[in-house]
Order: sequence, then C-alpha cells, then structure tokens
Amino acid sequence: MVSEALDLLDEVGLDQVTTRALAQRLGIKQPSLYWHFTSKDELLTAMAAAAMAPHAQFPLPVPSDDWRAWFMDNYSSFRQTLLLHRDGAKLHAGSRPAGEGLERTAAKVDFLVAAGLPRVSAEAAMLAASRFTVGSVLEQQADAERAPNEMPIDHDQAFRAGLGLIIEGLAQQG
Repeated sequence: MVSEALDLLDEVGLDQVTTRALAQRLGIKQPSLYWHFTSKDELLTAMAAAAMAPHAQFPLPVPSDDWRAWFMDNYSSFRQTLLLHRDGAKLHAGSRPAGEGLERTAAKVDFLVAAGLPRVSAEAAMLAASRFTVGSVLEQQADAERAPNEMPIDHDQAFRAGLGLIIEGLAQQG
C-alpha cells in the first residue's frame, strides 16, 4: 500500500496525494484505508519512512573514518535519497527520527564527538546539514517545475559547496 502511495506521489506530486486518490488507485473504498492508517498524516509518515529506506542503509561511521569525508558522504546519500521521489524533500520535511533512526542519529553524533568535536557543535552541525540538504532538494525539485529558459543552477556543485562550508565551520569547533 505504501509503495503504491509512493508511486502516486511520483505521478502527481505531494499536493495531489489524497486518501481518495490512493483508494481509487488500489481499487478499494476510501474508508478501507483507515483500517491501515488512521489519518492522512499517518499515511504520509509511513510514506516518508519508506522513501528514506535507501539512506537508512547508508553505513554508520566507524572510528577509522575521516569525519569530514563521512559527513559529506552521509549528507550526499541523504540528498540522493530525497531526490528519488518527486517532492521527496517536501514529504520528508518536518519528520523526525524515531526508533532505529534515532539510534542511528545518536551513533553519528557519538562518532563526531569521538573525532574530537564538541557534542553541542556536532548536534548543531548535523541539524544544520539536514535542513540545508532538505532545503537544497526543495529548491532543486522546484527548479525542475520552472521554465527551462531560466538561468540553470548546478545543484550538485552548489550542494557540495554549501555542505563544505558547514563542514569547515564544524572543523573550527574541534
């Protein structure tokens, strides 16, 4: 059901994903969806979790990793995962890690602290990088909807440059 909802997202965009449209796609009556999801928010949460599954497979850092390279690779993976679905960043925006995702986030912060960075700075940098990544993808996905005659932006380069600034700012804290 969630995979069908993600397919619907890719076809029509987040603003057009409704329980009615999903029920029609599944060939069921709309109230039947509430057997699986008590609200549209619960459906969107399940969709966001499923959409993030590829990034959830990104390896956790190990002590021998260079924290700067790992940080860049981690957020590049996050960005690529958000780009897998139309409106992927919109779908993800506002979600918070829970369960295993929260444990993975804590392990990432612990890695940065073990690399010699202050905990408060590591946490702030991860939050800033996460929000920067989501915002970057929101802009890239919005640009895809704009007229093609506008000045093109190299989104990959812009992302790497911005994330590099966050990394260098964090390095100053260590």
